[in-house]
Amino acid sequence: MNSLTILGLETSCDETAAAIVRGMPPGPGEILSNVVFSQNDAHAPYGGVVPEIASRAHLEILDGQIERAMSDADLAWEDVDAIAATAGPGLIGGVMVGLTTAKALALGLGKPLIAVNHLAGHALTARLTGGVEFPFLLLLVSGGHCQLLAVAGVEDYRLYGTTLDDAVGEAFDKTAKILGLPYPGGPAVEARAAYGNAKAYALPRPLLGRAGMDFSFSGLKTAVRQLANQGKLNVDDACASFQEAAIDILRDRTTQALAKFREDFPDAARPALVVAGGVAANQAIGAALADLAERHGFAFQAPPPKYCTDNAAMIAWAGLERFALGKRDPFDVSPRARWPLDPSGENRHSGERQNGA
Repeated sequence: MNSLTILGLETSCDETAAAIVRGMPPGPGEILSNVVFSQNDAHAPYGGVVPEIASRAHLEILDGQIERAMSDADLAWEDVDAIAATAGPGLIGGVMVGLTTAKALALGLGKPLIAVNHLAGHALTARLTGGVEFPFLLLLVSGGHCQLLAVAGVEDYRLYGTTLDDAVGEAFDKTAKILGLPYPGGPAVEARAAYGNAKAYALPRPLLGRAGMDFSFSGLKTAVRQLANQGKLNVDDACASFQEAAIDILRDRTTQALAKFREDFPDAARPALVVAGGVAANQAIGAALADLAERHGFAFQAPPPKYCTDNAAMIAWAGLERFALGKRDPFDVSPRARWPLDPSGENRHSGERQNGA
């Protein structure tokens, strides 16, 4: 089969994005264009994403993003094989904008429509950028999600563990707010942590050493708040201590998932540990997990930082993967605020926000 060319749209949270990718599974694919408009400035005064502001911005901006993606790729519409868009999970107003736009394009152009799970977009990015083979172990870490999953195929996910309260990216953002750092908080905490002493403050590591692969970050965030309420705090040291605690938690739970993956896939000689989602751009976290993977005989893969945060290239690629299997969706497909990758594990948790972060 010849290479496929897919237009992808992403509007699940506060990035308005369009992209075109070309290739065939398992990748790597070619990213012909990747246009992302971040709404950070609009949401910064509120310290977080305001759904109504986000959906209104998507409505105003998306058409221009699509035109730019087509222009950057230097393609005509006849060169595009299908239209893919995030159909969930996420902020429902934003998801509706992208999915409805994709439906209109597909209907008007006579192209197939591919509805994409936003989390699958993150999960499959390592195939787009690195050609990672199935099966692999995925640590999905972002502002809205913290999950460990075995990925055995394009639509074959086994949930190993998930957060019981805050996602790790949410804990970073809330910690930044407590410490008076700007939004978005994750990069701000990482930047200040580079100058701090990670041993300065004794912070808890919830669930550390316990059986299982679930996460908990709420107690860690609360401990930072209690420190801040006690009086003068060295912000660099607090950021470094918080980040080190988060790394310890991620490393501990992932270690158990590596062992579980070996049990489930004994024939995988050197499988990959893939870290995806916005928090995967954190270099300290990436370095710790790369070392962990190497010590357990796993390859390590994390997409380039600009493909860790929300973007449409990952949606286009996930759509390409489904389309290559002969999948396409009807025009009455509905947007979804919740859409777990492994439905069998949906009721095990959860404090996870069902946004698109």
